Amino acid sequence: MKIPTATYRIQFRNGMTFDRAAALVPYLKRLGISHLYASPVFTATSESTHGYDVTDANEIEPSIGGRAGFDRMSKALKEAGLGLILDIVPNHMAASLENPWWRDVIEHGKNSRYARHFDIDWSRRLTLPFLGDTFEAELENGNIAVKPDPGTGRPAFAYFENFYPLTPESWQDHEAEVLKLADKAEIAKLHDRQPWRLMSWRDAPRELSYRRFFEIAGLAGVRVEDKAVFDDTHRLILELVRSGAVDGLRVDHVDGLADPKAYLELLRHEAGPDCYITVEKIVGEGEYIPAEWPISGTTGYEFIASLSDALVDGEKVGALRKAYEDAMGKPVDVKAELRAAKLLMANRNFEGEFTALLRLATTIAKTDGVALEEQTLRSPLRELLVAFPVYRTYGTTQGLPPEGAEMLQKVAKKVRSSANAPDPQALDFLTRILAGEVSDAASGEAATFRTRFQQLTGPLMAKSVEDTLFFRLHMALALNEVGAEPLPRTFSLERFHAEMKTRLERQPDALSGTSTHDTKRGEDARARLYTLTEAPEIWAECVDRWRQMNHSQVKVLDDGPAPKPAVEWMLYQALAGVWPTTLQPQDEAGLKALEERFLPYVEKALREAKLRTDWADSNDTYEKAVLDYARHLLSPANQTFLRDFTDALQPFVSAGLVNSLTQTVIKLAAPGVPDIYQGSEALDFSLVDPDNRREPDFAALARMLDEEAPDFSAAEVWLNGRFKQFVITRLLHCRQQAPTLFRQGDYLPLAATGKRAQNVLAFARTESDDALIVIAPRLVFAASDQQHTEQGETKIVLPEQLANRRYRDILSGEEILVDDRIGVETVNGRAAVRLLRG
Repeated sequence: MKIPTATYRIQFRNGMTFDRAAALVPYLKRLGISHLYASPVFTATSESTHGYDVTDANEIEPSIGGRAGFDRMSKALKEAGLGLILDIVPNHMAASLENPWWRDVIEHGKNSRYARHFDIDWSRRLTLPFLGDTFEAELENGNIAVKPDPGTGRPAFAYFENFYPLTPESWQDHEAEVLKLADKAEIAKLHDRQPWRLMSWRDAPRELSYRRFFEIAGLAGVRVEDKAVFDDTHRLILELVRSGAVDGLRVDHVDGLADPKAYLELLRHEAGPDCYITVEKIVGEGEYIPAEWPISGTTGYEFIASLSDALVDGEKVGALRKAYEDAMGKPVDVKAELRAAKLLMANRNFEGEFTALLRLATTIAKTDGVALEEQTLRSPLRELLVAFPVYRTYGTTQGLPPEGAEMLQKVAKKVRSSANAPDPQALDFLTRILAGEVSDAASGEAATFRTRFQQLTGPLMAKSVEDTLFFRLHMALALNEVGAEPLPRTFSLERFHAEMKTRLERQPDALSGTSTHDTKRGEDARARLYTLTEAPEIWAECVDRWRQMNHSQVKVLDDGPAPKPAVEWMLYQALAGVWPTTLQPQDEAGLKALEERFLPYVEKALREAKLRTDWADSNDTYEKAVLDYARHLLSPANQTFLRDFTDALQPFVSAGLVNSLTQTVIKLAAPGVPDIYQGSEALDFSLVDPDNRREPDFAALARMLDEEAPDFSAAEVWLNGRFKQFVITRLLHCRQQAPTLFRQGDYLPLAATGKRAQNVLAFARTESDDALIVIAPRLVFAASDQQHTEQGETKIVLPEQLANRRYRDILSGEEILVDDRIGVETVNGRAAVRLLRG
């Protein structure tokens, strides 16, 4: 297997085609990339901006070049010596009429060839939750009629531009009469004869008859645990791998599958031993990917989380929390907030999935003669789901593996001793079902319960934490990131080094990402916001001053002020993170461009919080008040605030750029395969999607790469990202020259001495006689001229194996002879990045 030395993620669609990607190959080659990492390229819905709503898994999307374009891109990559990794989506497909398999299921019901391809409960009619109101209301309003399908000519229920095919049994003997139906009562009877029923999208959380992806009814779960379904959905994928066109696969949302281990074993068997395979998987605190999975590791969300230990000021983060709580006017109980978010998801957003589990548990109780009613089982089932600390366990039809069984017992013990402890007998019964301790008669239903439970805990966790709690708690937005733990914890350099050692031991070939299409903000915005933990008092004073400046824009509504103090804190912090490095208060065009990106973020943040507005039930008055407030912040007429904001932000901007470089160096030198998200080789101050999926200016990036080596002390090369791009290029080429050093080399934390020792991060990678020493700055917000001298006194202590050797500085090309210590050089009063190869 050829392990990538570095990947480069490109988002196809939205203008990015295979031919355009092929034209980028020379740039990627010069940058030092080994593999292009492509977003999903298979045919998806016509309006798709991302490709995860696949409609044909065995066709390359025509709008981005089709198979011919794909082959041209593949050829260009191979000729340049670059590999290709594809993002595949085994968990779900689009529940869309554009999907021929789904359309066939609608037309033929459970008699369709594809009826078992999708995870559908065929004990009832297939639900189609795509109406704006109930079927009865839409019919009464004249929005539903029987018309010929424009594509097939056969009778269909027409609902605006959608044509839902009627099952042949309901019209074949009297097609003409059916097409003439105008009486609403007769149309309703015809609807009742279909193997499906149209319903409002609002009823999906309660009544859906198929497994969906998270809360998205437009994405139907696929049963790849069935070998025939696997074969049908992976035919083209495997052809591309076996032909050599594709070198690796990234498996989207592996935790959504019925049996991830079995799927990955089958995928490995069919793709062969040389295919590089990673999985999108969020691991919790102390959790690791099962060692028996035949993969190279994850896509790297946990790597992002580990960086906070290197860049957050653990000694001052408590002061930032206090400042936030002071602004709120009350302390924040994060555990209570987490529980509230999970309860909301279990009781409302995933009500249907929860109810299905509850009914299944009740049936198992009856089968095994256990005297427990549905109402008695409700509370313990909910408490088990809410208490689960990770995405899922990995039980199979046989029961839970040892680590899963151990986790289940820990969770059950926690639930028993909690303030919300449910009926102990009912709780014990549910744990026995999950562990497979039931009668033979109930074993089949218990296996189904176990699978459904495991497929629910992941979405419940994701939607509770990433898409609810992280939009409610605003103390430090940089910590509200995919893969991060929501509960307060300590941050330390020791924890960071320990995590890197573990990463080398457990998944040295996993991707190490810092920006993705799913991160809440770009890597450089996050790096800047880390600096707030270094100066909490300064930040709090700024926010208090800005709130006073803009107080007249706060609206008093029936349900409270809009925005409330917590939301104001969030707005100023989010704006600080996304603010372009060179944007000036008088730049009206620049302010307008930023507003066009910032306002959609604010709307999404408000709705994801699900407090005073929601996606399902928007509060227009509240949203308008907050959006008007945000709009005022960026108004050219608001010069007093804008000047103050811009001036006050400069130290955070400066320190954030140092953080950006440090996290980049860590990503490229620490264990793992560095993944460069499109455009983030320069500066990435993006917000949550869709903002983070904008196409970068590739022409400008290529021109910047053509420039001579930058002057490290020049402000411009920091502000435009040139320095970052330069460091990436140098390190990527170094990785190509010494792949075993970076893949297998030991990870050695290096100690610093001197008054500013805490402001330096240092480690070495060693393999045989080869070595790389990495020295990078951290916690530099307070750096000053006075500290310049102190910084010069800081030394990195080298162990014997690294001492008294000659090294070459990768960035400057200078050769130096070192003894048992390396002096920390400074640039503008801060420790300089040094990369010494010896």
